Amino acid sequence: MFRRRRTALLAVTGMTAGLLLTSPQPASAANLVKNPGFEVDGTDGMPYCWEKSGWGDNDFTFTTTGDSHSGSKAMKVELTRRVDGDRKALITESASCAPVVTPGKQYDLGVWYKSTTPDTAVTLFRHDTTAGWQYWTDLKTLDMSASWSQASVRTPAVPAGTDMITWGVSVYGTGSVTTDDYTMAQVPDPLPPAQCTGTADQCAGGGWQVLPTQNPVRSMHSVVLNNGKVLLIAGSGNNPDDFAAGTFTSAVYDPSNGSYKLIPTPKDLFCSGHVQLQDGRVLVMSGTKAYTVPGGHGYEGFKDSYIFDPATETYTKTNDLNDGHWYPSATELGNGDVITFGGLREDSTGSVTADYWSNKDQQWLPTWKVNQTWSFWGLYPSMILMQDGRLFYSGSHVFGNNIPGTGSAIYDYHANTVTQVPGLQNKDERDQSASVLLPPAQDQKVLTIGGGNIMTNPDANRLTDIIDLKQPNPQYVAGPPLPQGKVDLGNGPVAETGNQGKMYASTVLLPDGKVLETGGALHNRANSVYEASVFDPNTTTFTPVAVDPESRGYHSSAFLLPDGRVMATGDNPGNGTWNHNVSIYSPPYLFKGPRPTITSLIDNQWTYGTTQRITVDRPIAKAELIRPAAVTHSSDPNQRFVDLPLSVNGPNVDLNVTSNPDLAPPGWYMLFAVDANGVPSVAKWVHLQGPAALSASTPSAHVHSFADSLSGTTTRAGKKRTSQPVSPTISGCDRHYGSANVCVPTVFPPEVRKTTAARCAWLRQNDYGRLKVNGRDDPLGLDPNRDGVACGKGDVKRR
Repeated sequence: MFRRRRTALLAVTGMTAGLLLTSPQPASAANLVKNPGFEVDGTDGMPYCWEKSGWGDNDFTFTTTGDSHSGSKAMKVELTRRVDGDRKALITESASCAPVVTPGKQYDLGVWYKSTTPDTAVTLFRHDTTAGWQYWTDLKTLDMSASWSQASVRTPAVPAGTDMITWGVSVYGTGSVTTDDYTMAQVPDPLPPAQCTGTADQCAGGGWQVLPTQNPVRSMHSVVLNNGKVLLIAGSGNNPDDFAAGTFTSAVYDPSNGSYKLIPTPKDLFCSGHVQLQDGRVLVMSGTKAYTVPGGHGYEGFKDSYIFDPATETYTKTNDLNDGHWYPSATELGNGDVITFGGLREDSTGSVTADYWSNKDQQWLPTWKVNQTWSFWGLYPSMILMQDGRLFYSGSHVFGNNIPGTGSAIYDYHANTVTQVPGLQNKDERDQSASVLLPPAQDQKVLTIGGGNIMTNPDANRLTDIIDLKQPNPQYVAGPPLPQGKVDLGNGPVAETGNQGKMYASTVLLPDGKVLETGGALHNRANSVYEASVFDPNTTTFTPVAVDPESRGYHSSAFLLPDGRVMATGDNPGNGTWNHNVSIYSPPYLFKGPRPTITSLIDNQWTYGTTQRITVDRPIAKAELIRPAAVTHSSDPNQRFVDLPLSVNGPNVDLNVTSNPDLAPPGWYMLFAVDANGVPSVAKWVHLQGPAALSASTPSAHVHSFADSLSGTTTRAGKKRTSQPVSPTISGCDRHYGSANVCVPTVFPPEVRKTTAARCAWLRQNDYGRLKVNGRDDPLGLDPNRDGVACGKGDVKRR
């Protein structure tokens, strides 16, 4: 069901050295490639400034042939047997041969070729001034051609710290490619610097607007649909009274006119999992079977599953899951299937059963058809699809401590193994942190930010961690600390101090290639943090931007709209209230002059490894596919930004679609065109079709040998078991106090734990109001006079 992981190492051979057989041809200003037509001989059987490169289990030949496009020589690379890997003739990775480049600039590449296999790609490597040579990206899949054809493609902006690049055509299927007459030239700067069209503050940090119409439902699940509308799922909305009454709600929000439509909701989908299927419908799994009972069971998750259809705006029941999953993960795979882990079962214990949705069969498969490790992954574990079909558990989760071990891991479904990944800082204080696959997905880097622990309730942290999954043995490294904002400790916002950060943050991929992080709180469902910043993956820096004026803590979410704005909704503090106000963020790029427009889209039904044409009304620097959000509890592991390398001819722009479905799982995406100032178009919707749309001439996925030398502890499937014991108070709420929708923390923040007076003052500052004691127990010592009311006058006087 998953693609087998790669196990071979990158092997580069045939470095050219020694005496040349003829005089070298230097690169010209018009062409940065030395010896572009292979006319000058080198050593080791390769032309000057060219080397043999590749990896994997395959049989291959490199031949300098007289069958040339011009001159007397060309290079033929052929694979006669292949299990995995690729081979390519590559510009030599040396200071004397590799083209020198400028960070931030783009380059047009060209090559003449003949090919007998669809499995070919233009592949780039870059030289980092600190880390040395490394794989950069694949740019373009070449169509098969029996006669000489020319291919051209534009690089992305050269990353910071890069001084040279090298490139060639990879062959990763049986057959051959013959190449000649390579070209490379720097792209002129197409636009003058952006002119600010707003205020200075808007151009630097964007701006927020609170909409006049409130969200009518208590939604903690937000799913952007392929018609541009937003599905907002509440279920019972964390309101036990609505649960008891059987009142379950959803709404569809239309950004074009600001309207909401209430949707009949068949069951309590509060705290379900959800993901868009490849046809644009939304798969919703599990939900709330029962709320926690003081002194009894915890939350319970049911086995029911539904599909929401954006066209009819209705829910339809599917077959049942094999287990309950209250707070499950949901990850779409490269074949359009969906896998889910974790959450709570129908008896409130932890689910150790992986459930698997078959796109082909349109149903959940029986347990015996699904590989099982019998591991408990926790609640809302962030499981991110890697480029070879494995899953990376980032360490972001909900409620309490992380899983045992290092706190992050790589799961190989095919081998049914879990390998620990080191480096995540303070792994047991990453409860309701946020993780995101950084732009572009081809770079395979993940950022994890913030977090806390509702069971111990420390100040949430400022930690950030970054992992490069392209490395042979990837491990997290510390990123820059989150910027600090203001925190409301009960008497109005004040500046954060020390190491105070936040949990409950949202991360949103932006079409300019950056990441917005916004919202959050300092403690368990309390003390909102007002802070927002934009993370630049290229410079690994955070830049503070305008702050949402609304509190956005527990049960909040933020997500990208097709017009390039960001919508934020929700907040559900421990006192049981709900923030129905909706905020809209306009990033700085919307105040930087005219926006490019995609004036035509030849086809919105795309397949992998193809070239798709658009026309634009002004020059653009890049284009990308952004998967629409399906977010809850700071978690959207399917969120991704897939680069579409350009081939530019005036207003006509050809977009080169990845051949790898694991980089861009099938489904509907927002297509943005972005100019050199980072200003995006309004998105067009395109459908990246799944395996059923592929033909014999469709290229297979070009999978790389990343993360193939893992050093962490690897475990195989454990003994079959039914469940994992989980505390009934896993949600961090002591239900001995107040009404059922109130969450008095099981552990108070450190500075107020010692005395009843301090704890009661904290509850008053956070607007808890009058709290009845439920039953005879008083585990938090809030009712010393035993009158059945917590924090009454007599209670505070006694301590």
